[in-house]
Amino acid sequence: MEKTISGWTRAEYIEVEHNVRLHITDAGEGRPVVLIHGWPLSDDMYEYQYNALIKNNFRAIGICLRGFGKSDKPYGLYNYDVHALDIKNVLSKLDVKDAVLVGFSMGGSIAIRYVSLYNGAHVSKLVLCGAAAPIWTQRDDFRYNLPINAVDDLIELNDRDRPQLLSNFGKIFSATETSLNEGISNWLNGINLSASSYATGQCLIALRDTDLRSDLDKITIPTLILHGKKDKICSFDLAEQMKAGIQNSQIVPFENSGHSMFLEETVKFNTELINFAKN
Repeated sequence: MEKTISGWTRAEYIEVEHNVRLHITDAGEGRPVVLIHGWPLSDDMYEYQYNALIKNNFRAIGICLRGFGKSDKPYGLYNYDVHALDIKNVLSKLDVKDAVLVGFSMGGSIAIRYVSLYNGAHVSKLVLCGAAAPIWTQRDDFRYNLPINAVDDLIELNDRDRPQLLSNFGKIFSATETSLNEGISNWLNGINLSASSYATGQCLIALRDTDLRSDLDKITIPTLILHGKKDKICSFDLAEQMKAGIQNSQIVPFENSGHSMFLEETVKFNTELINFAKN
């Protein structure tokens, strides 16, 4: 933070390694709630969570992953370990303690890897929202969610026509194509377009290939699993698999939501998040 005439201001960018700065949303006072966005969104996706958290006396910290939104977009690795280390560096530089870590979709996968890899450093609770975990794609011993070749097709489309990929993604983001109004849908698409094509493709590879099953039993902090029953991107089966693998966890289903429960059932989402963070 820097001292100004009006008091303390908070850094909007934090350097996590040489020449790589991440955009940070940091507002409010109180217990920190750290929010990690999904693919291919940015920290901007949590606009309607930031408002609620600040009003309820929390410090809302949104971290925009490298390659997305207003963060730097370097060439290089984009696996979950890289993103987890970036989060660790941000939380260390902000001297965050006793935080609630929230991860949506791919951000949920990264949050799991973070807690597993760093033994829950800086955080004392975990919220997984429509998380792409423990595996996003099917295996011989894991018959849930998407077949691997479906993600191969997404990667190919990203390299050929990324706007079409995002349009297709938008159509299955919610319970129905009309669950979100046109304004919200256009806003989300604008956020998605701000990602780099390279990061978009590399993170699809990480989503396709990463198996987090061995990470789940390393999570001992209280964990809240929020998941839409009509999710077409991360099926509700995944929530049940996470619940089975994380010992101190509970599921709250969103009966009327697809993947975008934070926008489809915003009041319920914010209420569940805030109640969990308070206790």
